[in-house]
Amino acid sequence: MTTATDATPWVQAARASHDRLAAIVAGLDAAQLRQQSYDTEWTIADVLSHLGSGAEIFTLVIDAAVTGGDPPSPDDFKPIWETWNARSPEEQAALSVTANENLITQVESLTPAQRAAFQVTMFGPQPMDLAGVLGMRLSEHALHTWDIAVALDPAARVAPDAVDLLVDILPVFASFAARKAPAPVVAAVTASAPERRFTLDTGTGDAVSLRPADPDDTATASLTLPAEAFLRLVYGRLDDDAELELSGLTLNELKSVFPGF
Repeated sequence: MTTATDATPWVQAARASHDRLAAIVAGLDAAQLRQQSYDTEWTIADVLSHLGSGAEIFTLVIDAAVTGGDPPSPDDFKPIWETWNARSPEEQAALSVTANENLITQVESLTPAQRAAFQVTMFGPQPMDLAGVLGMRLSEHALHTWDIAVALDPAARVAPDAVDLLVDILPVFASFAARKAPAPVVAAVTASAPERRFTLDTGTGDAVSLRPADPDDTATASLTLPAEAFLRLVYGRLDDDAELELSGLTLNELKSVFPGF
């Protein structure tokens, strides 16, 4: 398991995710850009626009950490989004690839000293290191890449190198993305490829929690599935044909806990 402070695998995975998406975009025609993505409210071009604006925002975040300046605020996001939304699907696709290439190149160019000293405060009171910031970006990029890929190929899956990293930060994401279940339970989660064990409390206490399993945990339900499927579940992207084993709860109950956004 990679430590949170080691940015190298996150840099490599971010590069690989970009290269995968760039290859997909290179093969898209005008009709495909306007095709619905996995998200029922977004076309493929809409997803690419979102990733392009995100790349611009994260570039500003990297700049702030390197220079010691202030990171962009939510007020700074709006004009960026508006600019991207006004572009044609073809422009959104081409410029999204360019913006993310610029972001990845910027990250790859950081010196070892800059990587070690990297610190920025955003979306919370605690400062984040480079691995933390890239974890946020990779989770967005890898899942939205899947949103596009699966619209073109129903057998598409989230890339394994991204899954290997993102599965270990799922507890952080679940802490703010989950919704309390109508009938809360504590479930033992067994994931494979990579192998991980979690305890998921769907709201028996004050809120939903996901944490690495502890031998002292007591569960009344269980869930067994590939780590890739668990990642998509937590991000609100697991369909009814998923390969999983359930006891003590249903897939619909799980999907209500992780509605996605």
